[in-house]
Amino acid sequence: MERRTFLPAALAAAAATAPRRATAASDKITIALMGVRGRGRGLTAAFCAQTDVNVAYVCDVDENVVEAAYKLIEGSGRKRPPLVADLRRCLDDKSVDAIVMGTPLHWHAPGTILACGAGKDVYVEKPCSHNLREGRLMVEAARRNKRIVQVGSQLPSLPCTQAFHDYVQSGKLGRVLMAKVWNVQMRRNIGHKQDQRVPSGVDYETWTGPLPKMPFNLNRYHSTVNWHWHYGAGDIGNDGVHELDIARRALGVELPTVVSGMGRKMYFDDDQQTPDTMSINYEFAGGPVMFYEQRLWNPYGMEGCDNGVAVYGDKGVAQFGRFRGRNWGYRVLDDAGKEIHWEEHDKSSLDTPHARNFLDCMRSRKRPKVEIEEGHWASSLAHLGNIVARTGRTIRFDPKTEKVVNDTEANKLVRREYRTHWSTPKGA
Repeated sequence: MERRTFLPAALAAAAATAPRRATAASDKITIALMGVRGRGRGLTAAFCAQTDVNVAYVCDVDENVVEAAYKLIEGSGRKRPPLVADLRRCLDDKSVDAIVMGTPLHWHAPGTILACGAGKDVYVEKPCSHNLREGRLMVEAARRNKRIVQVGSQLPSLPCTQAFHDYVQSGKLGRVLMAKVWNVQMRRNIGHKQDQRVPSGVDYETWTGPLPKMPFNLNRYHSTVNWHWHYGAGDIGNDGVHELDIARRALGVELPTVVSGMGRKMYFDDDQQTPDTMSINYEFAGGPVMFYEQRLWNPYGMEGCDNGVAVYGDKGVAQFGRFRGRNWGYRVLDDAGKEIHWEEHDKSSLDTPHARNFLDCMRSRKRPKVEIEEGHWASSLAHLGNIVARTGRTIRFDPKTEKVVNDTEANKLVRREYRTHWSTPKGA
């Protein structure tokens, strides 16, 4: 999709002057897989499906979770690469072209900034940052070092997503003024757990990275880490950021000027800190509005899917999502509510096209589907929604300075505190 707004001219200049790696199609691109549990395991499968990829390292701090990734690597016909816990080992190796990052969220920005500084391209999972300031530092690091950085929001790499955006901007919906995003699904109660000793095989010091250190707790580790403010951004940053990005692109907007609404825990009695219920409104200067709705205690979804997007025009509505009985795709309803168009993605992997796009852009130095600044804009929508939830009030936001206006308490949440560590982002 050609947005109605464009990236700064610096992006084009950076792409034009960046050194070209692996210029021959037969050359291998050498990667290090950083974080191979959960999403990292999915990325391991996606990149091992690419014949022009060489895996030089598995970089993970937990020896207990790496064997599943090694099975995928060896099952693809590749040799078993060494396991390292310290990212610097990978960055010091000049043969490594890119870092593929499936770590917990609190390592996304530090790892990406370090990798860019070491001359590596980066594929980093979503959301790209823990907070707004980190995201801007990631953009600056990519520009300064002329790096290709792809954010792992895979949906824009699907042909049906492009078709959805094209349809919305074709004028067939009439005048488009509003979009709605929803994240309505049944999450689990994680219960309550006491702090404990660090398990054997876990390098907790490196896992903590630049964050102030907390005692080890299984409810602040692996799949539950994102539900704690110290480490994560809640489900609006986990699942919601996908659809927020799709809606933002469809409307042709970047960052809002006013964000309002609510967010809190209403259902679960457990160790989660982040909201299970949210209703967030985004207003854009001189343009459309966007609404985000989250209910993590409903098994029935909404509009026939658990995570979706609806773009409303005065002549019809286009909806994007994975609807019941169908694959990812979009449908169009006319002014009478009748479905008049349906287009879907096939049953193939969502990760593989996005990984392929990243590798192709490494070779061409062209902008990837979810270039870091686009990923920053989408992640910022999640962060701003969380600031509203945590302060309980409407905030005004300056897209140019990326600060909350006339609200010192809310503006403190634009960034975070760090401890002294080799991975602490400079300027944070």
